[in-house]
Amino acid sequence: MTSPHSTAAPSTCTVITGIGELVTCDGTGPEGLGLRRDAAVVVEGDHIAWVGSAADAPPADRQVDLGGSAVLPGFVDSHSHLVFAGDRSAEFAARMAGTPYDGGGIGVSVAATRAATDDELRTLLRRRVDEMRAQGTTTVEVKSGYGLTVDDEARALRLAAEVTHETTFLGAHVVPPEYSGGPGARGDRAAYLDLVTGPMLEAAAPHARWVDVFCEPHSAHAFTGDEARAVLLAGRAAGLGLRVHANQLGHGPGVQLAVELGAASVDHCTYLSPADVDALVGAAGTTVATLLPGVEFSTRSPYPDARALLDAGCSIALATDCNPGTCYSSSMPFVIALAVREMGLTPGEAVYAATAGSALSLRRSDVGRVVVGARADLAVLDAPSHLHLSYRAGVPIARALDLSEA
Repeated sequence: MTSPHSTAAPSTCTVITGIGELVTCDGTGPEGLGLRRDAAVVVEGDHIAWVGSAADAPPADRQVDLGGSAVLPGFVDSHSHLVFAGDRSAEFAARMAGTPYDGGGIGVSVAATRAATDDELRTLLRRRVDEMRAQGTTTVEVKSGYGLTVDDEARALRLAAEVTHETTFLGAHVVPPEYSGGPGARGDRAAYLDLVTGPMLEAAAPHARWVDVFCEPHSAHAFTGDEARAVLLAGRAAGLGLRVHANQLGHGPGVQLAVELGAASVDHCTYLSPADVDALVGAAGTTVATLLPGVEFSTRSPYPDARALLDAGCSIALATDCNPGTCYSSSMPFVIALAVREMGLTPGEAVYAATAGSALSLRRSDVGRVVVGARADLAVLDAPSHLHLSYRAGVPIARALDLSEA
């Protein structure tokens, strides 16, 4: 994940050889993995120029030999909350002791984030992005949502745009404390909704590609279906694509609202009715069900049934939801291992969901696949096969391939 504002170096042509297994995720072959043996990849500048047999590789300015390592698309983490300050480890400990999660702890992060300086937030953000790259992630979506004032939301998105093109306005994360006292207090829910869909959206939109909302009627802190609809329609009118947090804490209207409005992704999907699944099947290829098993691990909640969703014909993705409250993990390999162990996916299906599936949830065709014309965003494993991502859970075998250092 390089800065979207960085200046490209002079174009050089590099042939990558010594690939034990190339996972292209090009949609061909078993599980869509497009596996190749004895392969080579030619990179020119920032893009893939050639993929084929190592014996047929064209000449290049230089060669990088990976010594039998597996290569796959860099992971696409399509749901994260990286712009925050503060610590909520005590909240995690309380959940492990039986305290249920209801979204209320978000206010702790809001207070800490508001109090942090730009430089403090920038340092924390870049440290988290570096941590992701060290584990093979090359594309990340970053949400706002821990400022919840006009200035703080715009600031979060401005900082996020320094590290990624995939920035998401999440002013509708929760209703902040100063607006939750009801009529007669400084404000109320309706006043905050007006702020989110008006001045806050106006300030945030220039720095955002997406708008998101935490649609969760089971939490007094989040938003109802009607409130979520208002946020999404306002965001769409401002030119933003749609994403939705939905059905995390219980059954609700979020999934079907996302499908109805053509959202690119509906995330969590922990509690789904048959009608929700039917809606996702009907929207396959348009609305992706993004599953976040690190949240279930960190909240002792039931895992989504990824096997059933895939078998029904839904489009699925995997992402970390890296955030201070419900999943402070930046590791896509960890997410892949959880999806295999707890959600019924095969190792190959989990890899595809974490690459091409997540790219689809961002409506991107230039990442998540190793094909000619795609970005040269590659992950390399200290292992001969993608199977080791779940086989060696917890072992740091994946990293983003940096050709400038290779």
